[in-house]
Amino acid sequence: MPPGITIAADAPELSAANTGFMLICSALVMLMTPGLAFFYGGMVRVKSTLNMLMMSFISLGIVTILWVLYGFSVAFGTDHGSLFGWEGDYVGLSGLGINQLWDGYTIPVYVFAVFQLMFAVITPALISGALADRVKFTAWALFIALWATIVYFPVAHWVWGTGGWAFELGVIDFAGGTAVHINAGAAALGVILVIGKRVGFKKDPMRPHSLPLVMLGAALLWFGWFGFNAGSWLGNDDGVGALMFVNTQVATAAAMLAWLLYEKLRHGACTTLGAASGAVAGLVAITPSGGSCSPLGAIAIGAIAGVLCAMAVGLKFRFGYDDSLDVVGVHLVGGIAGSILVGFFATGGGQSKAQGLFYGGGLDQLWKQLAGVGAVLAYSLIASAVLALLIDKTIGMRVSEDDEVAGIDQVEHAETAYDFSGAGGGRAPRTAAVPAPGADGADGTDGAQDTAQVQRNKKVDA
Repeated sequence: MPPGITIAADAPELSAANTGFMLICSALVMLMTPGLAFFYGGMVRVKSTLNMLMMSFISLGIVTILWVLYGFSVAFGTDHGSLFGWEGDYVGLSGLGINQLWDGYTIPVYVFAVFQLMFAVITPALISGALADRVKFTAWALFIALWATIVYFPVAHWVWGTGGWAFELGVIDFAGGTAVHINAGAAALGVILVIGKRVGFKKDPMRPHSLPLVMLGAALLWFGWFGFNAGSWLGNDDGVGALMFVNTQVATAAAMLAWLLYEKLRHGACTTLGAASGAVAGLVAITPSGGSCSPLGAIAIGAIAGVLCAMAVGLKFRFGYDDSLDVVGVHLVGGIAGSILVGFFATGGGQSKAQGLFYGGGLDQLWKQLAGVGAVLAYSLIASAVLALLIDKTIGMRVSEDDEVAGIDQVEHAETAYDFSGAGGGRAPRTAAVPAPGADGADGTDGAQDTAQVQRNKKVDA
């Protein structure tokens, strides 16, 4: 019998309420990938906006097909050596009946499969933020397919699949601190160590071109994250999902405030980018821990993660790795913090009876969390770097330097995010404002180029 299918006479009956709830949660998690696209898309320069959007959207296509063909089977099929699963009835989702229930729950297997699919979709999309401006779109698409197959599907089995080694060890990961965020953050670090820095890194201004777009993306992520987190309990029968819902809101708020406070003390201003990034850091940190801690614990976890992630985003300048949109600083560091803090703040009254150090549980849960964090981080980092190296040595991972400077949107997609042709024609007026040298221009080039163009227009007018 395939794992996860309930057919016994005394098995629970299908719950219309839980099934409907999980379908809504699945849709919310799906919305997170377009939300991530907007979040990342606003953070890059104009000339890279469409490419950043597409790097997330393409995951919806590629991972969906792979999940149906074999990904669900690898992640949640019959265990093989505690490392991966396989079940013939899950291949192509062809051996399932519409009324077959996921083992121990009151929702159909189809519903569980589609909910987990949305996790599989967004995880590789998270990696894309570290690679902005410089990766061939075809190479990225190939990387997604290989990475999902070799890294995400097996790691999901480790953490959530019956028989997976981390699952059996007792590593607590409610909704993806290890399987999603540490996995993606470590992969991002592995890839950028292979492909190198953007042209002009630490020299040219690379400011976000649209902070309103960033805030819109962060809001969509925050909204969708309630489905991501609360839905991971697969129902509403015992209140754990409700606890996770509350803790998601609480930790996110605490992390945002902590990040802004750090910014104010360190840099003298509270930025919109900091507010959005802090909120995401809190969402990341509470993802593994929110089902096991109290709301007061969630405040502490969120605040700790907000400060740690705010500090971590600057490490790329100190160590010289070009993490374009702070995937390492937010998702890797936030995922590590949230996963490890379970070992301190688990109350024993949530998703399990496991207690953390602050609640009399000693070090038992802490070392389990450390084992899960270390194994996922190491495997994803190494495997992702090897995959990037193989792609780079075959079809090439990066666009040329000239194409990167010209703009990856035009080169890779033959489009631009904003069409200014209808905003006015002819040459620039004599009174046109001259951007300050070094400031980003409206067309995605640097301010020096804009200044030179205005000077040329003045000569023509003369």
